[in-house]
Amino acid sequence: MKHITFYFDFISPYAYLAFEQLPEALKGLSYSVSYRPVLFAALLKHHGQLGPAEIAPKRDWTYRQVLWHAHSKGIALRMPASHPFNPLPLLRLASACGTPEDPASPNRYVCETMFRHVWQGGGEAADAQRLAALAALLAPQRTLDDDEAKAQLKKNTDEAIAHDVFGVPAMEVDGKIFWGFDALPMLREYLLGNTWFEGEGWNGVSKVAVGISRKA
Repeated sequence: MKHITFYFDFISPYAYLAFEQLPEALKGLSYSVSYRPVLFAALLKHHGQLGPAEIAPKRDWTYRQVLWHAHSKGIALRMPASHPFNPLPLLRLASACGTPEDPASPNRYVCETMFRHVWQGGGEAADAQRLAALAALLAPQRTLDDDEAKAQLKKNTDEAIAHDVFGVPAMEVDGKIFWGFDALPMLREYLLGNTWFEGEGWNGVSKVAVGISRKA
């Protein structure tokens, strides 16, 4: 049985879509999952990227596309009142809800409740009163101000960067990274044992020379 590490940030609508679609996309397969909250902004900073919502035309397209994906897949999605927002309180809450067996990973119920708080309610995702109600519902063993929870989130993010994760959602299996909602079919084929992943299609891309490098 293969094990998947699912890296996510609640700020990402694609992470929400992938989270909701994962059971359907992998239906009939034997696998296990660890859900790892990470700070998307830290990944972007490390790799020198802007987020989709930081580029005005791309922001509009991103929202249109995720709403279309949700519509076409039958996934409930309502944009939060404002986006992007500060996801740190949500991420720290998730980190505080890590399981005793795996402190780095909240369980699926916690992640589902928190993703739907952001992407189904239509309210302010980072509203203090809504966050307090969410924390009361989830009743984490640690508190939002707990240094251990903060440290765990940083550790998760550093681990993701060390595994060459550059965005969310990212699914890691056997050291291979599958990035994005649209990578779910690839992930399924890998878990099915498709031999393509042993060949040049997967392994040869790093041999492609960089022809030109654009400087900022």
